[in-house]
Amino acid sequence: MKKIWKCLKEIPLGYKIFYFITFLIYIVSYIFFFRSLLYLEDIETVIRYVVLFFFGIFGIFYLIVCFKKISQRKKGLFIFLSILAILFSIVFGVSAFVIDKLYHKIAGIEASDTSVYTSVILTLKDTEFNQSSVIGMVTDEEDRTGYILPNEWIKKENITNEIDYRSSTLELLKALYEHEVDAIFITKDYAVLYGGDDVYQNILSETKVVKEYSKEMKNEESEILATTKSLKEPFTVLILGVDSESQNGLDVNAAFNGDTLIVVTFNPKTLVATMLSIPRDMYVPIYSSSGSRRGYGKINSSAALGTAATVETIEHMTNLDIDYFVKVNFRGVVDLVESIGGIDVDVEPPDYNYYIQSWGEGRLCEQDSLRNFQNMICMNTGMQHLNGEQALAYARNRHGYLESDVARNRHQQQVLEAVAKKVLHSSSLSDFEHLLDTVSNNIATNMKTSQILSFYQAIKGMLKNALSGEEFITIQKTQLSYYSLDVNGYSCLGYYQGSMDAITKAMKENLGLLSVETIKTFGYDYSEDYEQSSKVIGKGIYSGERLRTLPDFRGSSVSEAQSFASQNHLTVNIDYRSDENEIPGIILDQSVAAGTLTNQFSSFTIYVNKIDDTKKPDEDDETEDPDEENETNENKPSTSKPNTGSTTPNETTPNPTTPTEPTPQTPTVPEESTTPTIPGEPTEGNEGSTTTDTKPNDDDTTSGDA
Repeated sequence: MKKIWKCLKEIPLGYKIFYFITFLIYIVSYIFFFRSLLYLEDIETVIRYVVLFFFGIFGIFYLIVCFKKISQRKKGLFIFLSILAILFSIVFGVSAFVIDKLYHKIAGIEASDTSVYTSVILTLKDTEFNQSSVIGMVTDEEDRTGYILPNEWIKKENITNEIDYRSSTLELLKALYEHEVDAIFITKDYAVLYGGDDVYQNILSETKVVKEYSKEMKNEESEILATTKSLKEPFTVLILGVDSESQNGLDVNAAFNGDTLIVVTFNPKTLVATMLSIPRDMYVPIYSSSGSRRGYGKINSSAALGTAATVETIEHMTNLDIDYFVKVNFRGVVDLVESIGGIDVDVEPPDYNYYIQSWGEGRLCEQDSLRNFQNMICMNTGMQHLNGEQALAYARNRHGYLESDVARNRHQQQVLEAVAKKVLHSSSLSDFEHLLDTVSNNIATNMKTSQILSFYQAIKGMLKNALSGEEFITIQKTQLSYYSLDVNGYSCLGYYQGSMDAITKAMKENLGLLSVETIKTFGYDYSEDYEQSSKVIGKGIYSGERLRTLPDFRGSSVSEAQSFASQNHLTVNIDYRSDENEIPGIILDQSVAAGTLTNQFSSFTIYVNKIDDTKKPDEDDETEDPDEENETNENKPSTSKPNTGSTTPNETTPNPTTPTEPTPQTPTVPEESTTPTIPGEPTEGNEGSTTTDTKPNDDDTTSGDA
C-alpha cells in the first residue's frame, strides 16, 4: 500500500486528475449500462452477459495498466486506453438512455395494480333529484360500480333515499325510462356499455349525472386474470375493441361495448397464428367474473359485467383458456396507422343494394373517428393504401354488407394483419419510438413488462423470415358457420357446434395441447382474396348441436305443436278454451313465449279453441232456464289467454320455468325483429350468402367469417 501511495505522489497532478475522472466516468456509465441490460430479460441473454463481462474486465484492466503506465511516465498506452474508456463511456450512456426510454414506454402498456372506479347517480334529463327520489340498484354483489361502491357511498354520505333493487343493469335502465324509479346507480361508462343498443342510442342526451363517487381499488382485471405465462410459450390472447376519448392513455379497466371480440392463438416456435372473430350478436350463455352462469344473452352483453366476465364467457364458449387480454382503442388506430405511413388493404366491395345506391358502386363511406356523420370518410374498393382515418372507417363499417357484423369482423382482421406486417418493416429507431408512443397510449393489457419482452424471440423469427423473403407469419383462417336466431322477436346469431369444434381443435393443435402436427396451410399474401385462398377452418360445417327457439303456435294446429315438441324432446300439454270468434281446433295461445330457447324449459302448454257443439241452431230463440245457464257457466272453461311475455336477448336472465297457471291477457308478439333498422343498414342477424337485400329465413345455414 505504501508503494502505491509513493507512486501516486510521483505522478504529475494533471495526469492523476485525468486518470481518476476518466475511470470514474467509465464506472458510473458502466453501472447505468449494466442496470439497463438487466431490464432486458430473455433478450439475447448470453450476448448480454458476455458484453457486461468484457467491459467489466476492461474497466479493471484500465485501472491497473494505466496506473502503472502513468507512474512509469509512459504516456502513449495511457492516452490510448483513456480515449477508449471515454468512447465506451459515451456508448454506455447513450445505450442506457435509449434502453431505459424504450423500456418505460413498453412498461406503459402494462396495467397498474389499481384503477379508479366511479359510480354515478343517473336520472332522465327532465327529472329533478331530491331526498324523496327513489334510486334503483342492482342486486349483484360482485358489481363494483353498481353495488359495492353505491353501498359504501350510502353509508359514507348517509343517503336516506328509498332503494329499489333490480336483477340487472338493463332492468334498471328500463325502470328509469319507464319512470318506475327516479334515478339509478350505474357505472360512469354507461354510454359506452349501453349506447350501442338501439333503445339507448341517445342515452347521453336523454340522461344526466347528478352525483358521482369514485374510489381507487385493486384492479379487477389484473387481479382475476393474472398469469405468469411467458410469451415464449404458445399462448391465447383476447383482443377487445374500446372506443375511448381519454388523452392520458387507455386504462386497463376501460369500458368496452363488446362489438369487437377476436380470439388469437399464437405459437412463437412455429410462428403460426389462428384468429377467431366472434360477432357481437352471437347468442351464448353469459358468465360472471367468478364463473357463475347468468343465463343467455348476446355475447356483447357480457361487456357490462367487465373484462373478466367476457373472458369467462368466451372460455366456456370455446373451451380454451384465455391467457391474456389486450384492449385496443380503435380511435388510436388512426394514430397507429399514421405512425407507420399507412397500410395496404384489399377493401371489400359493399353488397347491400340500398347502401350501393346511396354511395355508388365501388365506394365505401363511414363516419370519421369522432363518429361525425357530417364528415364522412370515403375510399374506393379493391387494393388500396389507407391512411389512419380510412383504416378505422373500414374496420368499423358494417352498414354496407349483408353479413353486417360478420363482415366487419373480417375487415378488422384485415386491418390488424396489415398493421402487423407494416410494423415489422419499421426501419429506424425514431419510427419504432413513435410506434411505441402510440401503442402505449392506445393499448392496455394484463401482460407484465417481462412477459412482453419475452416476445422478443418471436419477433426475431418474424424479422428473419421477412428478410429472407418468406412470409413473416402463418395465419390459419377460420370461418364460424352460423345461422339466424329469432329470440323473443330480436335478431341474434347462433353457431354450429361442429364448426366451433373444428376451429377450437385447430387452435389447440397450434397451442400444442393436442398431439397433432400443425400444418401450415398457407403463407399469407396480402394481395390474395380472403375468401378464395387456401383452406378455411370451420367453413361449411353445419353439424352438431344448435340452438332452437319455440315458434309462435297461435293460429296453428295442435299437430304442428306436437310435431315440434317431439322433434325437440319437449312435453306439450293441451288445455281447452272457448272463443266463438276463432276457428275450432286452432291454438289460441301458449304458456311459454314464442322465441324462448328450447333448452330453457322441458314442457309447455298450448291453449286450443273448442266450441260447444251440443247447442241446437234454434236455441237462440228459446228462453234459457237461469239455473241451467248458471250451471253451464260454472262448468265452462275460461277463455282467458296467458301472457307470453318477452325478454330482451341482451339481458342475461335466468332460465324460465313453465307456468302452471297462465296469466290473463295475451300480448302481441312481433313476428319480426323489433330492433329499429338504421337506413342503409342490413337487418341484424342477416346472413351474407345471398345477393339480394332480403333477410334469410331463420332456418338458413350460412358460414360467417370469424
